[in-house]
Amino acid sequence: MTIIIRPARPEDAAALAELAARTFHETFAADNRPEDIALHLAQSYGAEHQRRELADPDMQTLLADSDHGLAGFAQLCRGPAPAYVQGEDPIELLRFYIAQPWHGRGVAQQLMAQVLTAAAHMGARTLWLGVWEHNERAKAFYRKCGFVDVGTQIYIVGSDPQHDRLMARPVAASAVARPLR
Repeated sequence: MTIIIRPARPEDAAALAELAARTFHETFAADNRPEDIALHLAQSYGAEHQRRELADPDMQTLLADSDHGLAGFAQLCRGPAPAYVQGEDPIELLRFYIAQPWHGRGVAQQLMAQVLTAAAHMGARTLWLGVWEHNERAKAFYRKCGFVDVGTQIYIVGSDPQHDRLMARPVAASAVARPLR
């Protein structure tokens, strides 16, 4: 099966909203109160919310697209980084999710390679992210991708303040040479 990593377009907003809500739910629902998950999904993943994010010049959304629909997505966001992130010209990897049927099939590695290229095109020299302290699978993946733990921050899911580990890595200048599709 072929996976194409491509920038999201405005017409992708509804499919992206559905994928974002589904993957967040798949990843975190078992470990959180249903009312907190429902509130977080309502605040973060509607089609209109995704349309606004797709139109935001400080954001870049990449989709992992397959013959059978979207397999994953990543969102980069320009903005101030927490003090723990010390690298130059930082940009946040705000979201990075792969749908469960695609786990272990190389989609995450393909998507991360394009994330690094997109970050470089956006002028970043440092890529940082927050990952829930209890999400061991994600932390292991990010370490494998060259991220190191640099600190912590609070992330609110619904009404529940949780701890995210902050991780960062340099963005190689050579990443700019790779074309975005």
